[in-house]
Amino acid sequence: INAEYGGAGDRQYGHALVVGIERNPKPITKSMGKKKQNKRNKLKPFVKVYNCNHLMPTRYVLDLPVDKEIFNKNAIKDPAQKRKALAAVKTKLEEKYKTGKTRWFFQKLRI
Repeated sequence: INAEYGGAGDRQYGHALVVGIERNPKPITKSMGKKKQNKRNKLKPFVKVYNCNHLMPTRYVLDLPVDKEIFNKNAIKDPAQKRKALAAVKTKLEEKYKTGKTRWFFQKLRI
């Protein structure tokens, strides 16, 4: 979401604010009921500040419109604001998942 390559403040190294998926949605089948399908479509996001040396650049990018006031390094330090940020990103990611255009983003990586 946000990158600081030169380092600033309490982090004197290049770092980036990252949003990702901790737990992917589970696969569903036609035989499952609506209640079970809704439960299996849930995902768990995370918001973290990473050292840029520990990030691996890829060609995969997902454009996710987020509010810059909710997502900043200072807001993530406060637990109440972090919960609010996680809830906001969870709704955005679930909307993206339900459209079905970016299915590749919501699958586990093959190693």
